[in-house]
This record gives sequence, C-alpha cells and structure tokens, in this order.
Amino acid sequence: MLPWPTLKRLLHPESAPTSMEPGHHRDLVASLLVMAWLVEARDPYTGGHLWRVSRFAELLAEAAHLSDIALTRVAIGGFLHDLGKIGIPDAILKKPGPLTEAEMETMRTHPEVGMRMLAGHPLAAVVRHTLLLHHERPDGRGYPHGLAGDAIPIDARIVGLCDAFDAMTSARPYRAAMPIAAALNIIRGNLDAQFDARLGAIFLELGALGTLNHIVGHSDDGIPLRTCVMCGPTLVVRREDQAGGHLFCRNCGGEYVLREGDSGELQALPTGRKGTARELEAEADTALIARLVQDAARRVPLPQLLASVPA
Repeated sequence: MLPWPTLKRLLHPESAPTSMEPGHHRDLVASLLVMAWLVEARDPYTGGHLWRVSRFAELLAEAAHLSDIALTRVAIGGFLHDLGKIGIPDAILKKPGPLTEAEMETMRTHPEVGMRMLAGHPLAAVVRHTLLLHHERPDGRGYPHGLAGDAIPIDARIVGLCDAFDAMTSARPYRAAMPIAAALNIIRGNLDAQFDARLGAIFLELGALGTLNHIVGHSDDGIPLRTCVMCGPTLVVRREDQAGGHLFCRNCGGEYVLREGDSGELQALPTGRKGTARELEAEADTALIARLVQDAARRVPLPQLLASVPA
C-alpha cells in the first residue's frame, strides 16, 4: 500500500506536500474521509457504517465528558477506523458468510495497513490510536498488539465499542440485524472483557435512553437505509436525493427509483433493471463529508486538532 506522500503526489502532482494555505486544513481532513468512504463502498453491506460509528463515538465521548479536541478526534477517527480495509481482498471483504481462521488472519491486518497508508500524513498522529488499536480488548485478547486494560488508549476503546455495536445491529448476507436491546445485552455481558467497563456502562445508559435509536440502521441523520428486495438494507439515500432519482444496490446491481410516500419520506421502488458498470461506480457522499468537516471545525479549529497528539 502506498504511503500518503506518494499517493498524494500521484493524485495531485501539482500540490505542495505540506502547504498550509487557508482552507488546506479542511482539505486534509476531507481527503481522508473521502478515501475512507470509497473503501467502505466496496462492501455493499456496510453502507453508512463509518457515519454511524463516528456518530456513536461522538455521543459516547460527549457523555464521558471528554474534551472538545478528544471528542473531535474520536468522531473523525471513527469515520477513518477501517481505512486499512483497502488492503483486504474482495473475496474476503465481500464473503457472504463467516470467515475462516485464515481469512480472519488476513482481516486482522487492516489496522496496520491503515497506519502504513497514512505514513507522513499530518492527520496520522491524531487518529493513530483509532486506526491501529480499535480491535484491542480490555482482557488482552484483541489485536494487533494484545494490549489490555488502560494500556488501550481511550480513543480506541470508544471506537472499538461503537464499531462492535454497529456490526451487531447491522444486517449481513448471512444474518439479520440484531435488535438494539440484544446488542446492548451482549455489551453488558462482556464489560471488562471485550468492552471497557466504564465506557460500556455509559453506552448502556445512552441505549436505555433511546439516544442511539436514530443512528442504528441509518446512513445520515433522519435517513434510514432502504431495503433491496433481493439483498436487504443496502440502499443508501443521500440528504440531497429527490423524488425521481435512482439508486442502485451495490450487491446485486438492482435499480430503484425514488418516490415520495404518503408521509413525505422517499421510498425506493424496484424498476426491474440492473445498473450499468458506470452507474454502479462508487461515488463518495462529499456533501455528508463536508458537513462532518464543518462540524469538526466549528468545535475545534482544525490547525489545533492537527497539532494535537493523543496521549
């Protein structure tokens, strides 16, 4: 995997490697979020996963009374945590069933791939804990380093918990999404083992209050995933989409047209045709990413965020 300076020169050969002109800080953050979104788009069953993990992590960090800088770090880190999956073969990433142990070994390389990919990027130090350590566990049975307890940085503990919760409450080709209450019970039964006890208790409180409900099964605020008649909840509607527009299932390629329902919510109706190769190309939701970057900048000046290094 090419490190960031090399990748940047290939993508933007005319740009200076470390220029900090006005607006460049936002471009640095947005460029990585776009890359992460395109990595996510390879797996049709993870639509909205990065947004959901980012939102869960932001809520948990706020409830745990972390600083604005730490809260912004975990929100951005939550969106970037799976960046290293760009190095995972499609046969493993898109496998319609549980992975073998050998395939899991390959999957477990993605945290380190993500860090190597960000080598030299100004944001690498800020999000290194979430990228590299979000699969560590308090009982020491995680990866890649087998860290335990407080040796796992809090950013990674937050994102790891939120990542697991979203995986449980999201549909997969081989199983339906788990109800929120059932997922919370699994977290409750694994405190101090898979999940940090203090953060887990706070997350359970958020769940009991219903604070997580508007995020589970959604791809943006107030926008639930729509259901493909063949594949399940794989259809991502964007905030800017309007009636008459078209969606495509990234799994089977089926086309859907958007129609306004009685309640005013857009419904996805199958047309019976398949999308062309061009229509099925992944296209990042740049408007959603711009909103995330703007929210981060309103909370913490991005130069200050980029200068921060988590302990």
